[in-house]
Amino acid sequence: MTPEAERWVAEYVHPAGPVELVHERPWSTVYRVPVADGAVWFKVCNEVQAFEPRLSAELFGRWPDLVGEVLAYDEARGWLLLADAGERIGAASEPWLELLPRYAELQRGEARHAEEQLAKGVPDLTLGTLPVRYADLLERHLPVELRPLEEVERLCAELAAAGLPATIQHDDLHRNNVYQRDGRLRLLDWGDSSISHPFFSLVVTFRFAGESSKLKEAYLEPWGPDLDEALELALRVGAVAHALAWSRQRDFLSPAERPAFDAPFAEVLRSAVR
Repeated sequence: MTPEAERWVAEYVHPAGPVELVHERPWSTVYRVPVADGAVWFKVCNEVQAFEPRLSAELFGRWPDLVGEVLAYDEARGWLLLADAGERIGAASEPWLELLPRYAELQRGEARHAEEQLAKGVPDLTLGTLPVRYADLLERHLPVELRPLEEVERLCAELAAAGLPATIQHDDLHRNNVYQRDGRLRLLDWGDSSISHPFFSLVVTFRFAGESSKLKEAYLEPWGPDLDEALELALRVGAVAHALAWSRQRDFLSPAERPAFDAPFAEVLRSAVR
């Protein structure tokens, strides 16, 4: 951590020992800062995720019992300081049954802020933009053959007819980003999020937690009745949107960084085809 960053962190907490580098990736770097009663976490967001510190702070201001507790942030430098959120949840389904309806309520509430978030740099993956972005993806040299553009256009139009609002969509909603402390669940790491169809979030959740009727019911309950078909359609279109989000991440990588990225990216593309 740079001396400048250390001084900034010390303005908000009192470090009690050496700072530890947790991970360094092309899109962000995370440090653990020990304090008297545990630790806090300092995150440096690179350009592709530059919107995350401000977005995290605004979400914490509106949903303080559900997202990471933001101690401080610096939007210009991409710095984010978070309180400790506890331990990652395990493989049990019970935390998801609690979290998913609360997350759905957050999405419903955040729909009114969607235009504001787009203006502040949160990526735009709304339904109206997907066909254009997908057409651009088709022009690239890819390891798999994707769906025809006409099919994606049709699916987007069908999903739009369900009438659900665009809102924040986490797009990395799996157990490594859900933490529990003192009986409270918190959702962290909003760097992959976008403004998009809300149901796209479950593409990643179901890939890691498994798809089940109980989880679907828990998530859909706050949205209202008769949305099962819309959810099934959203999972198909959402796999395409997820591939587009990965493509955006890849655009920010250097040529040397891309080979390591492309192996999992190929699997994301195959999921979009399926």
